[in-house]
Amino acid sequence: MSYSDFLAELQRIGLSVRAFAELIGMNPNSISNYARTGELPTHLALLTVLIVGVGEMGGDYRKMMSKVVLTPKKPRGNARQGRFGGNPQQDMDFDV
Repeated sequence: MSYSDFLAELQRIGLSVRAFAELIGMNPNSISNYARTGELPTHLALLTVLIVGVGEMGGDYRKMMSKVVLTPKKPRGNARQGRFGGNPQQDMDFDV
């Protein structure tokens, strides 16, 4: 699905990219980044079509999706809480 088709689908039920991202537990910037490539990954396209389809049929897609508890993703790399990017300096244990 092209990014422009994705935006048109969301518009059909009055959903913004930010609201869509929050609904599926993603960072809105991660979804907006697909505007550069012009294509949406298949799994996001399928979610979009299903959410819009349920919404157009009068279903409460928010209630349906609330049955799934979204868990935050773990930070990638060497990051620690309160420290961006982790600690680039490795500890060296010297016996002094």
